[in-house]
Amino acid sequence: MANRKEKENRLTAPKKLKALFTIVERNKCDFYLGVLEGFGTNFQTVLYGRGTAPSEIQGILGFSNPEKAIIVSIVEEDKIKEILNSFEDKYFKLKHASGIAFTVSLSSVIGKMVYQFLTNMEVE
Repeated sequence: MANRKEKENRLTAPKKLKALFTIVERNKCDFYLGVLEGFGTNFQTVLYGRGTAPSEIQGILGFSNPEKAIIVSIVEEDKIKEILNSFEDKYFKLKHASGIAFTVSLSSVIGKMVYQFLTNMEVE
C-alpha cells in the first residue's frame, strides 16, 4: 500500500501550469517576449493575426494598427499574477496602448521530460 501511495505522489505535478495568451500590436511583440523571458518561460510561440473590427470602428476606438501578434506561453501558475502586473505597469496603461492577456489552465502535460523542461526542474 505504501508503494502505491508513494508512486501516486511522484505522479502529481508539484507546479501547475497555465497557457498565457497575450494579444498585442505586432510591433510590440519583441517587447512582450522579452518580459516573458525574464520570468523564465521556456515555451513561447507567436502567431500573427489581424483584428476583425471594421476600419470605421477601429478609427473611432483609436486602433491605429490592426496587425496583431498572439503570444502563447506556458507559465507556472504562481508567476501569472506577477507577469500580468508587469504587463499592466509597463505598457497596458500607456496612452494609445492596446492589448489583452488571459490564461487557460492546463490539466495535463504529456511526458515527465516535457514537464521538467516547462518548469525549469532539474532532470532526475
